[in-house]
Amino acid sequence: MLKNNVQLPNAYAEAIKKEQDELVLTYMPALRALAFRLKERLPSNIDVNDLISVGVEEMIKLSRKYDKEQNDSFWGYARKRVNGSMLDYLRSLDVLSRGNRKLVKDIDNLIDEYYREYECEPSDEYLANALNLDIEKIREAKIAHELSYVLPLEDQLECYSEDSTLDKIEKEFFLQKINEILDTLKERDQLILQLYYYEELSLKEISEILDISESRISQIHRRLIKKLREGIISG
Repeated sequence: MLKNNVQLPNAYAEAIKKEQDELVLTYMPALRALAFRLKERLPSNIDVNDLISVGVEEMIKLSRKYDKEQNDSFWGYARKRVNGSMLDYLRSLDVLSRGNRKLVKDIDNLIDEYYREYECEPSDEYLANALNLDIEKIREAKIAHELSYVLPLEDQLECYSEDSTLDKIEKEFFLQKINEILDTLKERDQLILQLYYYEELSLKEISEILDISESRISQIHRRLIKKLREGIISG
C-alpha cells in the first residue's frame, strides 16, 4: 500500500510533463513558421535552425508555467515570449558594436551620395575602395546593420547611438517621442515604418506593395531612423 502511495505523485508528475511536452509538439509548426518568417528579414548568414532551437527552449520553459485555466490558448500565451526570445538571441550577437557604428554611418553616407547620383546602391567593392578598407570588413558591417533592422524600433534607434543618451531617456517618454516624430513624417514614410516594424514585412514585400525598389526602401529606412534618432535627442 505504501509503495502505491509513493508512486502516485511520480505518476501524476509524469502525466503533467507528458501533457506539457505534447503542447510543445502541437505548436512546433507555429514556432517554425514564426522562425522562418523572421528569417525572411535577416541576413543569409543567420541559420533559421538556431532561431528554432532558441524558440523551442523558450516554449518548453513556458509549457511548464502554462495554466490552461487562465489562458485558453497556449500559443496565444507563448507566441510573444517565443518571438522575444529569438530577438534576445539576435541582440546577443552584438548587432552593432561601437566600433562598427562609425563604419556603418560612413557606409550609409556613401550609399546615400551614390544613390542620389545613380539611383542604385554601390557595390561592396566600390565601398571598400572609397573607404580604403578590406571588402570583408565592409560586408561584416553591412550584415550587422541588416541584422539590426529586425529589432524593435527602440532597439534600432539604440544601435545608432554613440553615447548613453538614449539609455537615460525613460521608456514611456522615449516611445511617446517616437510617436510624435512619426506623426510629422510623410504618409508613405510612416507606412514603410509601420509595415516593417509593426506588420513585420520584409523589404522585398514592402517594395512590392509600394512599387519601390528594395534598395530605395533600404535607403529611405536609413534616413528615417536617422531622423527619428535626431528628433529624440534634440527633443
